[in-house]
Amino acid sequence: MTRTQLLGVLPRPEIGVDEAVQAVTPILADVRARGAAALRDLSERLDGVRPEHLRVPASALEAALAGVDRQVRAGLEEAIRRVRAVHAAQVPAEHSTQLAPGAVVRQRWVPVQRVGLYVPGGRAVYPSSVIMNVVAAQEAGVPGLAVASPPQKDSGGLPHPTILAACALLGVDEVYAVGGAQAVGMFAYGAQGSEPQDGDVLCEPVDVVTGPGNVYVTAAKRLVRGVVGIDAEAGPTEIAVLADGTADPGHVALDLISQAEHDPMAASVLVTPSVELAGAVEARLSDLVSSTKHSARVMQALGGPQSAVVLVDDLEQGLAVVDAYGAEHLEIQTEGAAALAERVRSAGAIFVGPWSPVSLGDYMAGSNHVLPTGGSAHFSSGLGVHAYLKSVQVVEYTRDALGELAERIVAVANDEDLPAHGEAVRGRFV
Repeated sequence: MTRTQLLGVLPRPEIGVDEAVQAVTPILADVRARGAAALRDLSERLDGVRPEHLRVPASALEAALAGVDRQVRAGLEEAIRRVRAVHAAQVPAEHSTQLAPGAVVRQRWVPVQRVGLYVPGGRAVYPSSVIMNVVAAQEAGVPGLAVASPPQKDSGGLPHPTILAACALLGVDEVYAVGGAQAVGMFAYGAQGSEPQDGDVLCEPVDVVTGPGNVYVTAAKRLVRGVVGIDAEAGPTEIAVLADGTADPGHVALDLISQAEHDPMAASVLVTPSVELAGAVEARLSDLVSSTKHSARVMQALGGPQSAVVLVDDLEQGLAVVDAYGAEHLEIQTEGAAALAERVRSAGAIFVGPWSPVSLGDYMAGSNHVLPTGGSAHFSSGLGVHAYLKSVQVVEYTRDALGELAERIVAVANDEDLPAHGEAVRGRFV
């Protein structure tokens, strides 16, 4: 099959971003116009709680860290250590190129000044997303970091305590109890205060907004792109597993369930040339789904049009299928998995072999779990330090180095019918 044919038949969720854009547009306009007052009204309407403190007090951050479970804290600290090591190694080196005597072009990498990091809340709690966003920005050298996460009724209108604890562990003290599209609007446009505890300015605008979220967050990021930079338009989470008859059907079934647990729209796709494995995985799913905590959600995701078992003739065809699919998470559980992984061109992250499940990457592999979805892995990458860095070229020529090129520049400028460009060079030598 051609790539066009594959893209036409492979399962995808019906995300509905275009419809969400219509709902989000007035939300963004309201936040831009009324600032903190709009944020409180929207939180009351959409989250069922009206936060007294939109900016989380320092005392609440300290209390959350003091109260976090000891083992959870140890896990978060280990995740931070590993993610920091991987992202520190991503920082690109600056370099200088001498093209001729006195003709130098330098490449600099400059962090943006301020970023807004979104951490979702709702069906699950994501302190791991705090780590993925914050550590990447810190290693890029961003001086100003702000985190937003939805207010919770059970937390007195503040984000979940474990979210706050993760922020405290990372030294982030600018944290907002704001969720959804309104958080993206706050980051993009800033927000004036409306109550004494807000101050005159609740939140200054940022340069870049990153982090996963629901379809409304995605729609908001689409609308503010250009006002600020964004990492990606993240859709529902997805896993593709390329497996052959050597794979353990229990491992495959557990990994499909682990992604389906996120959301009824989550995609779990098995690609295999083995009819026997496909049958064994489906049997294991029947056994396991009913016993998992979020069985109803998992069943809905596995039964949706976005999830499927795709039978292929051989692993070569399977590789073409997963490349066309461009999964957020791609597991390869086959004989010679490492060699196959080297041939994959489109995936957010690749998990090689039976002992590298996606759950490892979600928490403590050291990789980033904020990844491209919906096939956007064909043209975009997972979150990393590059999301917060700008490339700046510095050009420095001497008189002689410019003089050597002067007549050629004039010739090209005249050919483009931009003679003043040439005169800007020639005029220096009169």
